[in-house]
Amino acid sequence: MKNIPRIFIGDNITPGKIMPISRDTAHYLTRVMRTDKCLVFGGGDEFNARVNERGDGLIIGEKTDHNDPSGDITLMFAPIKRTDDIINMATQMGVAAFLPVITDRTTAHHINWGRMKKIATEASEQSNRNSVPVILPAVKFSELALSDIVFADERAAYGNVTSDAAAGAKSILIGPEGGFSDSEFAALDAAGARGISLGRTILRAEVAAIIAISKITQ
Repeated sequence: MKNIPRIFIGDNITPGKIMPISRDTAHYLTRVMRTDKCLVFGGGDEFNARVNERGDGLIIGEKTDHNDPSGDITLMFAPIKRTDDIINMATQMGVAAFLPVITDRTTAHHINWGRMKKIATEASEQSNRNSVPVILPAVKFSELALSDIVFADERAAYGNVTSDAAAGAKSILIGPEGGFSDSEFAALDAAGARGISLGRTILRAEVAAIIAISKITQ
């Protein structure tokens, strides 16, 4: 339904129930968008809804026939200063989960993950998803099961041969702005992780993430 606002209200939505909404949401719908109707989503489903007479809740209507276009990919990435760009763009690409990974060269250690969750929610509302990706607690590189990983291998930009057999992978690892360290490359190689090329140039981390996602979903 075109031009109808979409609101994420959680993963447990039941037709016929009244779901509470914040003053900000009520103001957005009735004052900014000038409507009492909207679409609500969560848990992979989408429903019609309208604001109740008191203006503090949404009356949930029937489920729509809109299927969730989201995928099942986990993006593992080293946090950077522009983590918000990664979250925003990868959410639009249909990523199901984010796993922050602390690598040897990770420099951004104080990310506001509450804000990142809000960015993911807003990107989901705007990109016609029926679900919001999960942001998992950060882990250290040494805690990853490397044998199952596809990773963006920047060594390909310097002539190293890599595999392009990434289609169908369920997770991909993106390094930090300074790249993986020698010891991390050694660990990835020893575990049999599949490195894929993102081209002949060195990319910024947020750009690398989007290209990598497109490679494993093509």
